[in-house]
Amino acid sequence: MPDQQPRPAAGQGAPIRVLLADDHALVRRGVRLILDGEPDLEVVAEADNGAEAVALARTHRPDLAVLDIAMPRMTGLQAARELARIQPDLCILMLTMYDNEQFFFEALKAGASGYVPKSVADRDLVDACRAAMRGEPFLYPGTMTALIRNYLDRAHNGDPLPDRPVTEREEEVLKLVAEGHTSKEIADLLYISVKTVERHRANMLQKLGLRDRLDLTRYAIRTGLIEP
Repeated sequence: MPDQQPRPAAGQGAPIRVLLADDHALVRRGVRLILDGEPDLEVVAEADNGAEAVALARTHRPDLAVLDIAMPRMTGLQAARELARIQPDLCILMLTMYDNEQFFFEALKAGASGYVPKSVADRDLVDACRAAMRGEPFLYPGTMTALIRNYLDRAHNGDPLPDRPVTEREEEVLKLVAEGHTSKEIADLLYISVKTVERHRANMLQKLGLRDRLDLTRYAIRTGLIEP
């Protein structure tokens, strides 16, 4: 059920209140310098993982969340889904080192209105924040070019957009497996049984055509759930 606490109002001279989440302290510091350097933006909370971002959003009631995709415990995409559920009026931007079409569509499905690669954050992030607060989607130029090229390629080949290969729960289990957690630890973190964890892992191995934990870890790295 969405939180019902009132949120401090943005606009009318009040700066946009930003929650920033990235597991790299140096990246957070750099992004914060970019955002706090603007008179209409103010970072009010920082998190180093998705779970902490969700908790801080409940406390600080920001106007905008800027989330890295690859973070420990809970990814930015997982956090975005939860934030969109508990705080539907929160604007969300994804900040990532991955320029990947599938991440872009997953970000939109998770409730984000924009996707900014870290490589162009100094140039595009402020504009993306303002666009999100106006209720407008933000596509940086490289994304637009890649999406048009991809669309034309798919149209030429008659290929549909790829389906999501794993469920949200399987993705949670996959991330924790790749981070090195045992089945018992994963069960405790997700409040499910060890048997359920093992079933999810077996299902993923079968669906993805993988053999073992090492293959799952490689897949998690390749899809951006964890960083190498």
